[in-house]
Amino acid sequence: MKHLITLILAVLSALLLSGCGAYEFRGTVLEPPNPAPEIPLVDQFGNEFRLSNYRDKIVLVFFGFTHCPDICPTALGDLKRVMEKLGNDAAKVQVVFVSVDPERDTPDLMQRYLAAFNPTFLGLNGDRAVLEQVYKSYGVTVIKRELPNSGLGYTIDHSGYIYAIDQAGNWRLLWAHGTPVDDIVSDVQALLRNPPRG
Repeated sequence: MKHLITLILAVLSALLLSGCGAYEFRGTVLEPPNPAPEIPLVDQFGNEFRLSNYRDKIVLVFFGFTHCPDICPTALGDLKRVMEKLGNDAAKVQVVFVSVDPERDTPDLMQRYLAAFNPTFLGLNGDRAVLEQVYKSYGVTVIKRELPNSGLGYTIDHSGYIYAIDQAGNWRLLWAHGTPVDDIVSDVQALLRNPPRG
């Protein structure tokens, strides 16, 4: 009888331990994580932005533009909900919106646009050559498409990913457009629970 009880306890212990395995991220994991390329731009308030100034936070980066009809407002709306669901942990996260339309995305327009989602969101813009280098570093596709029959004149076709950079400045995750908000929240919480060492 003692042997049977020992066997049952061993099986239960193994089952419990198997449920405590490593967290499986919902987004695409960059393995091994690499230092995120710097984003040397200026925010909508005229302040210089450097990723190195956010080493204690998780930075969520999205590339888009204020005249975007669908992907950008959807992504920013999702990020707004992510911040809401994080509660107090939202203070440990910084959302960054990098312009793919530097000519139209003026500081004033970026301020008004992003404030409609969350006043803590930062909108970055800068010199075209610097932006092009940032796009290349993150593998972002940016294609200007003329709209001859529209008052807008043109639109921008661009990648729709959200990028996660951890507290040590490592690029860790990539979420495709349309990833459920709860999946992003879960991944961010996992990064917050297990900050990088060193």
